[in-house]
Amino acid sequence: MSRRLGALIAIMALTSTLLLVSAILLFPIGPELAIPGLPSGLLLGMVFWIALSASGSSLAVRMPGGNVVDVAFAPVVATMSLGGPLAAGLVALVGSTQARELRRDVPWYGIVANRATITGPAIFSGWLLSLVPGRANLLVDFVATIGAAAVLFSLNTLLTAAFVSVRGGESMWKLIRADAGAYSNMLALAPVAWLMAKMYLSAGWWAVLLFALPLYTTRLAYQRFVEVREMFTETVRSLAEAVDKRDTFTSGHSQRVQKIAVDIGKVMKVSDSELEALEWGGLLHDIGKIGVPDSVLLKQERLTRDERTKMNLHPVLGAEIIAPVKRLAPELPIIRHHHEWFNGSGYPDRLVADEIPRLARILHVADAFEAMTAARPYRMTPLTSQQALGELRKFGGIQFDPDVVDAFVRTRWVRDVPDPGRPEIRNVPMIGQAAGNMAMTMAVGNAQTDDGIGSATTGGVAPASPATA
Repeated sequence: MSRRLGALIAIMALTSTLLLVSAILLFPIGPELAIPGLPSGLLLGMVFWIALSASGSSLAVRMPGGNVVDVAFAPVVATMSLGGPLAAGLVALVGSTQARELRRDVPWYGIVANRATITGPAIFSGWLLSLVPGRANLLVDFVATIGAAAVLFSLNTLLTAAFVSVRGGESMWKLIRADAGAYSNMLALAPVAWLMAKMYLSAGWWAVLLFALPLYTTRLAYQRFVEVREMFTETVRSLAEAVDKRDTFTSGHSQRVQKIAVDIGKVMKVSDSELEALEWGGLLHDIGKIGVPDSVLLKQERLTRDERTKMNLHPVLGAEIIAPVKRLAPELPIIRHHHEWFNGSGYPDRLVADEIPRLARILHVADAFEAMTAARPYRMTPLTSQQALGELRKFGGIQFDPDVVDAFVRTRWVRDVPDPGRPEIRNVPMIGQAAGNMAMTMAVGNAQTDDGIGSATTGGVAPASPATA
């Protein structure tokens, strides 16, 4: 456990403890929580709601962002409505126990964090609800309960995301957005919780059990959300792997490009949505090669003009393949333009500098570095990281965005690798001409365009290039 994570857990635990002690001293459990007609009715009422909350906690689902959600939110809100801050805090503290915690699958500090992220918000929200006047009116009580539930939900979500963010190094807002769909479903349980409280008062504890079905249905919705997202993710990975495996030398290429591109994006502080686009775009950038004949894609000799034209169509084909998938709309510019050159001599649209989408410029550098540092059938000895970085610097401002190269040198991929800086390039032919010569003697216009050495034009003799992967 890092020092930062330990400090966060300590602050959350201390705050929740202080809130709980304050609730014990200031807010007795409301009599509405008691089961009428039974001795120790208040105690039995607490046991009932704790048991109901624990049942909901046992149906936890792990979300894509890393958080674990369950339907115990509804019993906690119902208890808050009936018994006040202390009752809500105790039910949250004890009833949020999960089976994985009993199995000791969660470290002690994780258990402490789980309790703190629900107990403190439950007490605070219960206190806010207790301040609302006129709750004898059903409409006022309904609106106040929904508002308090929203506060509870928001605080719990923010604290949990903060914990997962510090523990894993991910952006807190990215984690929240990743699970936004399921969170909206959970917040929709607030009206159900209010109805549970009213049924408890008017019909008795047994009537509350009728809500087990909608709660379980909500849990299934969480599960389906996760399953659909995982299926989508695995489908995309399988498509990328299918393209890479057409050539044994490029197996795993797309996944490595994805990782490099995301690291560059983090250094450049792109938004979370742009990072996600880099993830999917990195995996799918070469999907258009599905439409390139094997005779061209796998050819080890120099490509003819006709073959080079076919190969250079793969970004366009890739964009056409992905276009019907609305979920991948942000990735389309990345896929189409990841072979554009900074000086305008790339393909397919010969965009120049800032005309090229920034994420496509990032992917271009990632694609190039991975290609140059990997073996190919016509170049069994890959470039070293130092040599590849030298080529990126050499062609900065010609093929690559210099700012992206500057960001790349601050990633883990070239940590401790000597950086040649930005050597001044004199008398370099520009658009449509040779962009420079490789330090190592390499053939121009080789077969694969993910090899780091290929064509940057759509016709004619290709200029020597360190990377047109």
